[in-house]
Amino acid sequence: MSCKEKLPPHSLPDILYRIGDIADRSGIPCYLVGGYVRDVLMNKSSQDIDIMVVGEPVPFAKLIEKELNGKNFVVFERFRTARFELEDPGTGMILLEIVGARKESYNPDSRKPVTEIGSLEDDLSRRDFTINALAVPLNKGDRNCIVDIFNGYNDLRAEILRTPLEPEKTFSDDPLRMMRAARFACELEFQLDRQVVNAMTSMAQRITIVSKERASQEFLKIMASRKPSVGLTILFKTGILEEIMPELTAMAGVEQVDGLGHKDTLFHTFQVVDKLAEKSDNLWLRVAALLHDIAKPVTKRFNKSSGWTFHGHEIVGTKLSKKIFRSMRWPLEPLPYVQKMIRLHHRPIPLSKDEITDSAVRRLMYEAGEDLDDLMILCRADVTSKNPRKVKRIMNNFNIVERKITEVAERDLLAKWRPPIDGCDIMKTLGLREGRLVGIIKKKMETAVIEGEIPYDRDAALDYIKKAYREMQNT
Repeated sequence: MSCKEKLPPHSLPDILYRIGDIADRSGIPCYLVGGYVRDVLMNKSSQDIDIMVVGEPVPFAKLIEKELNGKNFVVFERFRTARFELEDPGTGMILLEIVGARKESYNPDSRKPVTEIGSLEDDLSRRDFTINALAVPLNKGDRNCIVDIFNGYNDLRAEILRTPLEPEKTFSDDPLRMMRAARFACELEFQLDRQVVNAMTSMAQRITIVSKERASQEFLKIMASRKPSVGLTILFKTGILEEIMPELTAMAGVEQVDGLGHKDTLFHTFQVVDKLAEKSDNLWLRVAALLHDIAKPVTKRFNKSSGWTFHGHEIVGTKLSKKIFRSMRWPLEPLPYVQKMIRLHHRPIPLSKDEITDSAVRRLMYEAGEDLDDLMILCRADVTSKNPRKVKRIMNNFNIVERKITEVAERDLLAKWRPPIDGCDIMKTLGLREGRLVGIIKKKMETAVIEGEIPYDRDAALDYIKKAYREMQNT
């Protein structure tokens, strides 16, 4: 094998060379492939390693597991794949996947491939991008050489994403690769080849044959990246976003009436997500930022005296967010948190006014609870004006709000995320069973604390619920 490029010395864990020695003894061609090779060349760490063999992978995997004391061995017969863990003294525990070289063919209406035993070139050609179609032999004769059939090494240095075959072929075989293109553009900060963009645009509707679970997984990886707007913008401009989340693309554009227009809500939202991503890795807070104005298109009205309004968009947005969560097959556990952020994202700013009462501050603290800090991060990120003076004024207002919150909390000794007593205390004290009545009494007690009728004190709260219960019985 001619070797134009080689891995830098000592790039690989020693245990991989021991695997190469086992391959030599077994007479099996054995290669490192995929993202691990890419990450080594980019000086990025990775604990997931793919090894491809030209031959039968499972018996070879069992031999490695036995000789090198592997753990948690799993075989996927259908895909001719084995997965297990190895302990490397230099790098710690690594996850190893042994696969057989294969070629695949697809029915145009299905994502289930027909697989056959293939050659090295067959296997590399079916991969998503040239930078992931690099291979490195572990056999001693060609060890550390970079096999680069599709010019992926140059693409890696040029920071560009191209497909090994024509992009229409690559994306037709697995349309999820179009979303992976947007995701890699985010994660690696690479540019998409023009032909890749053109193919994504012409084939956008084909993303609908991919399961929502797989598409959602890629979407959330985009949201978790350093600058999500890169991937989101690619999805929007190619038409893929319209196919997977039309509620979001409905925010695009500026409508004009009597010469008055409103800002482009979609690109404002992308800015908000990026600004928030600079401050927080919380994935679901980022999702809340993405959806915080989701109801503006359906609440948009024009009034000749007041211009454009979006009254109630935060309330309608909480309902739309539930629909989106279900459509995207996202877990429902974070939904109440996301809905809370959407519902409250306009609440802090009015509290910066001098005449705002302590009870208004307490109410926000109660409603936001332990997520108050997250809400303030979202609210600050929501300021995207290009007017520096306006931005400075709004940020000063947020500082005022935070000072008021601190003052009220210190004055009242208020635990900002829970009331002085809970539903269990109410049931035990009043001898009630769980039900609507307990909720009514609890709400009365919370309002009394918020309005300053009783202090933030457990005994005061218990006395209050007893009195409230007696009054309810007497009416």
